[in-house]
This record gives sequence, structure tokens and C-alpha cells, in this order.
Amino acid sequence: MAEQGSRRGRWVALITGALSILIGVLYLGVILLLDSRGPLLPPPPEALADLSAPAVAAGSPAPAAEAPPPG
Repeated sequence: MAEQGSRRGRWVALITGALSILIGVLYLGVILLLDSRGPLLPPPPEALADLSAPAVAAGSPAPAAEAPPPG
């Protein structure tokens, strides 16, 4: 009976080891594919035009100053 559990344990170890190696190889393949596309370039300035911070008028408190203190 103990030999049957030992056999099953070996099969589980072999299958999980093979899956682990397969996942590692697939991961390396994806990284190789992504790296082969060339270096990442920053977006052009016009793509960031809408993301500027809102202007705060002179003399008005900053939005963070309106929050009550903790505690």
C-alpha cells in the first residue's frame, strides 16, 4: 500500500516539474518576443496634453488644504 502512494507521489512530482519547466520556457518566449519589438519610447508630448494638473489660482488654498486634519 505504501508503494502505491510512493508511485503516485513520483507521478505528481514529475507532472508538476514538467509543468513548471513548461511555464518557465513559455515565460522566456514571451519576454523574448516583447524584447524583440525594440526599445520602449515615451509618448509624444501631444498625447499628454490632457493630463496636465489643474491650475490653482493665486491666493486660493490647495485642494489638500481643504481636508480636515486626521484624528
